[in-house]
Amino acid sequence: MFSAITATKQRRALLLASSMLAPALYVSAALAQQASSEQLPPVEVRAPGDHNRTRAKPASDGTPGPRRPAPGQVPTNAQPAGGAGSSGTAASGASSGGGGSPQFAGIVGTSSTVITADDIAHSPSHTLPEIIAQAPGVQLQSLFGGVNGAKTSVDLRGFGAFATANTLFLLNGRRLNDIDMAQVDLSTIPLDSIERIEITRGNSGAVLYGDNAIGGVINIVTKTGIGGPPVSIRGEAGYGSFNQRMAAISTAMNSGPWSASFYGNGIKSDGYRVNNALDQRNGVGNLNYTTPDLKAFLTVTGDDQKLGFPGGRIVDPSAGINQLVTDRRGAATPFDYGNQQGASATAGFTKTLLNGVDLIVDGGYRQRDTQSAFFGTSPLISAASTYNDAALQTWSITPRLSINNSIFGIPSSILTGIDYYDATFHQQRGAFRGVPPIHTYDLSQQSLAGYWMHTVGLLPTTDFSYGARVQNTWLNARDRYDPNAPFAFDAQATPLDQSETNYALHVGVEHRFTEMFSVFARAAHAFRTPDVDERVSTGPAFDAFFNPLPQNFQLKTQTSHDVEGGFRVKTGRFQVQTSVYNMDLENEIHFNPVLFFNVNLEPTRRYGSETQASLRVSDTVSLRGGMAYTRAVFREGQFAGNDVPLVSRYTGNLGVTWNIWDNYLVLDATLRAWSSRVMDNDQANTQTRIPGDATIDLKLSGAYEHFFWSVSVNNLLNALYYDYAIASNFTPGRFNAYPLPGRTFLVKAGATF
Repeated sequence: MFSAITATKQRRALLLASSMLAPALYVSAALAQQASSEQLPPVEVRAPGDHNRTRAKPASDGTPGPRRPAPGQVPTNAQPAGGAGSSGTAASGASSGGGGSPQFAGIVGTSSTVITADDIAHSPSHTLPEIIAQAPGVQLQSLFGGVNGAKTSVDLRGFGAFATANTLFLLNGRRLNDIDMAQVDLSTIPLDSIERIEITRGNSGAVLYGDNAIGGVINIVTKTGIGGPPVSIRGEAGYGSFNQRMAAISTAMNSGPWSASFYGNGIKSDGYRVNNALDQRNGVGNLNYTTPDLKAFLTVTGDDQKLGFPGGRIVDPSAGINQLVTDRRGAATPFDYGNQQGASATAGFTKTLLNGVDLIVDGGYRQRDTQSAFFGTSPLISAASTYNDAALQTWSITPRLSINNSIFGIPSSILTGIDYYDATFHQQRGAFRGVPPIHTYDLSQQSLAGYWMHTVGLLPTTDFSYGARVQNTWLNARDRYDPNAPFAFDAQATPLDQSETNYALHVGVEHRFTEMFSVFARAAHAFRTPDVDERVSTGPAFDAFFNPLPQNFQLKTQTSHDVEGGFRVKTGRFQVQTSVYNMDLENEIHFNPVLFFNVNLEPTRRYGSETQASLRVSDTVSLRGGMAYTRAVFREGQFAGNDVPLVSRYTGNLGVTWNIWDNYLVLDATLRAWSSRVMDNDQANTQTRIPGDATIDLKLSGAYEHFFWSVSVNNLLNALYYDYAIASNFTPGRFNAYPLPGRTFLVKAGATF
């Protein structure tokens, strides 16, 4: 009976998704019929854009005035995806056109930031999360010492412990978030492979990309080498604190319509703490075929990571314990570890059907295998041990139409398509590796969505956009429990077969009063379905007498409604963007560490403001900065008015780049600061807060002919800080903190050919 109902719903969803394409097909046919009419304005013939890499790219107007490439960066003639130039600053805004001309380069009405390859090369930071955190409002959480940014969470708009599940990460416009809770590990992406990072705040991105885009969308666009020299090679090596060794190699080739590129890196480090060693290798390869009316690509990625989990440092004033002072670099779990292997392949093409009408078809496969062991303080205490072995595979296909033309003389841009994802998750949980698992979880999830985003130039100075997405999700979840497995003591979860429909909406507007000043606003609705790890931790696992109870996999879908408004100012040397927002959420998903299962919270709210700016003082000196006020509070229930844990109210950053001597010597400096935050597991807000702090990073770099070098010092003032801690359920004042490194250095040198 269930299979018949599911099949009916799938057919209904397919018809619904297909109907999203029907208006676009009708419009394109109408445009074709009207093409010969002399009443219409002339239509510019354009080559297809690289829509496979991004669906909504924030406009990137560039740093006011010229800026030299960072030392060691090879200038490229390649045009970035979407057809816009690179920004050269992290303070670029979306759709911030001048001269009264509409720009349909992003989601109209949104607040956005573009970080370019040049910004990354200039940054004193060595990790991708820290580079992203230079954008206003971005907060970080790291439990494992921050080596190469491994397992560091990036938080947009204050989601604390569940930041990754509420921030959608894309690689070349395709989802990186999976259906499990294993966070998107940004350390697996070689920095040298990145052309730009597009940050779109708020949940309007859910229309184009779907699930997880509650706090915003971070799209990482990689280089392709298109338009460059016939052959180019770049190599780099470095040595730093904690016996860190790194090497990176990249190459690109061009011949006629064909181009190929590869970017790879490797890093080894003993880590800041005991049992904090990292051993990691990553690679990204691209093959592209480019002609005036057809673009095709193949992208392959791979990564392999081994990381030690040192656990927390105990602070208990009542017992006179403060391991942050007495043994800051020690390990509570000296034998815990996590290994990860990932691979993906994505292929697609963009074909021009008519002038301004492109068909984009792409699909891909992604696999991630993880093995992790948790022994507690000793592997000899078998009852406290857990070994997890998981495999996740995701197939996807995402055809769409891009229509950029005039309708009745009004500039118009339409993007409409269908997204289909099919993911399977298999996990075995046992006491040790090699023994029969206690639980074997098998979950499969399919989603089918149709979406439509339409942007029109209502006036030469006013852009308006609206969009909708309808998504059906089918979930099948099973648990096989082996009561005879070693140390089995709980119960089998009840099966779940579920189908549900969710939707996302967006409406936005931007008006340019002058070439220098514009205002923007938007409103949106989005959703987040629970991931498989949240479901398998749904309980309770025990009753009041500690008898095992079956889990049930069931959680409600989280929804959000937000509004935002702001303005942008752009002159020859200065530009600024500021916005204010309010977001109301229902059924926010959160882990209850007292009962050891996930729950849907009482209604919550996020609100605040974000400002970013840049100033070109001279041809050799530029300044950048940003600040944000972020509030995350419970709206109802027993914690009404309290702060959601792990969210700093105030964050800010300042940066300077000084080209001291014609790229032979360049100084870059960044200050990042944040206020205190409530500890995890302290919804009552009664425990000590995680202290606020600040770090200063410096880098000297230079280049001579084909050679380049850099010397950087991070956390110059040796701040002894931590950005994650969890409060005790039973002892007031007791908590576990996860300390981060003090002052560190890294020396790098390389050459380009």
